[in-house]
Amino acid sequence: MRLKLISLLLFLSFAAVVRANYILIPMDLKQKQHLKAYGICYWVLEQNVEAWWLLNYRGGSFAFPYAQSFEKECLTRDVSFEVIPDAAFAKIRNDIAQEEVNQDAIKLEKAPKIAVYTPEFSQRGEKIQPWDDAVTLALTYAEIPYETIYDEEVMSDKLALYDWLHLHHEDFTGQYGKFYAYHNEPWYRENKRQQEELAARLGFKKVSELKRAVVNKIRDYVAGGGFMFAMCSATDTYDIVLATEGVDICADIYDGDPMDMDANQKLDYSQTFAFRDFKLVLNPLEYEYSTIDNTRRRTVTPENDYFTLFDFSAKWDPVPTMLTQCHTRTIKGFMGQTTAFPEDIIKSNILILGENKAIHEARYIHGEYGMGTWTFYGGHDPEDYRHQVHDPETDLSLHPNSPGYRLILNNILFPAARKKERKT
Repeated sequence: MRLKLISLLLFLSFAAVVRANYILIPMDLKQKQHLKAYGICYWVLEQNVEAWWLLNYRGGSFAFPYAQSFEKECLTRDVSFEVIPDAAFAKIRNDIAQEEVNQDAIKLEKAPKIAVYTPEFSQRGEKIQPWDDAVTLALTYAEIPYETIYDEEVMSDKLALYDWLHLHHEDFTGQYGKFYAYHNEPWYRENKRQQEELAARLGFKKVSELKRAVVNKIRDYVAGGGFMFAMCSATDTYDIVLATEGVDICADIYDGDPMDMDANQKLDYSQTFAFRDFKLVLNPLEYEYSTIDNTRRRTVTPENDYFTLFDFSAKWDPVPTMLTQCHTRTIKGFMGQTTAFPEDIIKSNILILGENKAIHEARYIHGEYGMGTWTFYGGHDPEDYRHQVHDPETDLSLHPNSPGYRLILNNILFPAARKKERKT
């Protein structure tokens, strides 16, 4: 009887220790799978368990209460982790809390519901657009669930169902990406046909008019508290549309009627999220929308193309600190239809998160609008320097520790933070 009692006490003692343990997921150079680590944190939140984001601590590490299922999931996904006792985690939090230490512990409360704005598939089940999307690649690799939406869902006010919205290689101006050089290719013709059919079905005479309505719906979504993230051409074409209300900026080869050749004199910069004093590229055959994009004026070689993340105060500026968590402050550059933004056209109230200071360009910017926030990230694919039409999509299993992709995933977890920490 005494032996059984001792065994029971030992078991209860061990169980209490296990319950008091934490799983720490380091995000410094000891992590084998940086990108999948975000998926683990998201999955824990889906189990209705709160987690901690330890800003500037070992590369922006994550921690959550120990559970055998959590440990098993880390092992299954090959994510590096450490099991630490409650006292050790309490000490980490206490050390982080010291006023002179540029670190902070942010509580993550709920897994955000994610929407990716992307065209539908053709009747043959093939992708309409012959390029990949870095965010969907990141989400898929990290095993973070998302839903796809497009114009029909946006115009039906479905955005309110989501906490986080991603826009990628989208042309909101209605010029089909200014890919007119490819206008005889099947994918271009199919995309144009479907876009025109969709616009007509939703009651619009032109694709550009539908896209303008979509932009306004997304603007209202952000104003109401939504989180919007955009990459590549979705960044500048979004602001261009906001600045050109009532102005026809599409040439007849795109919408059947002439553009307003005085469009540059009618730009209203007060309506844009990020940019001011830019000019439109009115040549319909030039693969460029405006001077928002710095691609044509860049003087940096691929070998020297890097940008640097700003080092924000974790305690005073938690939002930009969350968005710039990484195991390195220097990120390899990458091109896109919209690659980077000249700093002299960025509004003064906008936060520059990452820049190439030598050539005065920003790569990664953030701002507020109404009750929500938006983030623009220049370039197409952080691990494909110059992605071309029909190039194969990036295999992220070859880049499990990509710093450039980590910035995308920072944005995905950002809405999970406790509301008071999200205020800038």
